[in-house]
Amino acid sequence: MTIPEACILVIEAGTMGQGGEIFVFDMGNPVKIADLARKVISLAGKKPDIDIKIVFTGLRPGEKLYEELLNNAENTRPTYHEKIMIADVRQYDFDTVNKKIEKLINSAKHHYTLETVYLMKELVPEFVSNNIAYEKINSGK
Repeated sequence: MTIPEACILVIEAGTMGQGGEIFVFDMGNPVKIADLARKVISLAGKKPDIDIKIVFTGLRPGEKLYEELLNNAENTRPTYHEKIMIADVRQYDFDTVNKKIEKLINSAKHHYTLETVYLMKELVPEFVSNNIAYEKINSGK
């Protein structure tokens, strides 16, 4: 999706908003980063893999191949625009969430690592740590 296309969607969503909605855009088909790199190299007047080599390094710690916009309990509903949907998300009580976040920050400040990860999982149940030390938290045991 180009920048102008994205801007048009944002403006369109702004006109249909009633207040408090979360809009999710259909951004089109995914593009492989390697294809994008080759295109950028070519646009710069160079030859991919000849003038500029593309190196695959793999995922860094914490990186993901896919970004989930909504969790499994949340859905979207359509609008009159085919590329704009409204997210139906869980509702949270502000005071409850605020207390949990304060507890999380306090735990992190004291370097209580296991408790901090547990509190993150409590706030975001879909959170899964890739660190083997926290495997029992991932499984909910």
